Amino acid sequence: MQITTEQQLREIVGHPHQKVIDKVRPALHRVHVEWLAACPMVFLATSDASGRMDVSPKGDPAGKIVHVLDEHRVALPERPGNRRVDGYLNVLQNPHVGLVALIPGRGDTLRINGTARIVDDGDYFDALTVKGVRPLLALEVDVEEVFFHCAKAFLRSDLWRPETWEPDAVPSTAKLTKALMPELDEAELEKAYAEPEFRKWLY
Repeated sequence: MQITTEQQLREIVGHPHQKVIDKVRPALHRVHVEWLAACPMVFLATSDASGRMDVSPKGDPAGKIVHVLDEHRVALPERPGNRRVDGYLNVLQNPHVGLVALIPGRGDTLRINGTARIVDDGDYFDALTVKGVRPLLALEVDVEEVFFHCAKAFLRSDLWRPETWEPDAVPSTAKLTKALMPELDEAELEKAYAEPEFRKWLY
């Protein structure tokens, strides 16, 4: 049976404990700032005016991926990429965004929901320089909700247990690309997708 009302949903999953509700804050606390300073990876969720979603990973050295402007604002740098800018195109239509900030080895995460804008410069861009390269752009997010999310998903998945990792369970990126676009040369793809080659274009 399809669930179509909140009442049906609550009858199955129940209601959150009061402390789960109370942990949501409208501004960054010192502990949130400390988390963001240690975070090297963020997932950015956006949607266009019609509600079509996109989730994009953003990674940089810790301290360079989320810049805290003040207790109500953070900024994410934009680095060279594939130029699709799906999330940025969404923000131009719909400023509402969601962030999940990760620290490797930790099961808990930090979530931020708010509204965003794209900027092409700021007095903090120099602070986000990596290997001598300033960001191309930045996404400034006005914080509306911030809270820590529990570790259950990471515990269920054993995400941080290396002995469970199976990176070869699926073919290489080059082989996957070749399967989708058979007209491309696989040897050239293997070279292009090799980590040393990729690292040349990170900044």
